[in-house]
Amino acid sequence: QVQLVESGGGWAQPGGSLRLSCTASGGIQGYIAVTWFRQSPGKKRERISCVSSNTNRPVYVDSVKDRFFAFVDKNLNAAFLQMDKLQPDDTGVYYCLDDPGCGYYQGTLVDDSAWGQGTAVNVSS
Repeated sequence: QVQLVESGGGWAQPGGSLRLSCTASGGIQGYIAVTWFRQSPGKKRERISCVSSNTNRPVYVDSVKDRFFAFVDKNLNAAFLQMDKLQPDDTGVYYCLDDPGCGYYQGTLVDDSAWGQGTAVNVSS
């Protein structure tokens, strides 16, 4: 499994945008699929999107569809989550995981040791 590090979080006003990065320190060799998760205050961690490097055709949960765009840029050894039209409910800590076949996105349990530090997003006026 590729070790990924999240960055790019911060504060945004409702309706604003942020771009999160998910960087592979050892580089991305061949195929990779990345699933994004978030954990909002008082809620369980939830999946947001999964995108693979060979198709760059992401899947999304309904709550972020048409507002978020996930993609992989192998030249930059990174995956990105472009978040537009942000809403206060988007507030939370965002995580990315190497997820071959989007298994975690489809419900495979994630071992506690797989989680990184995440990057915090705060959407408020």
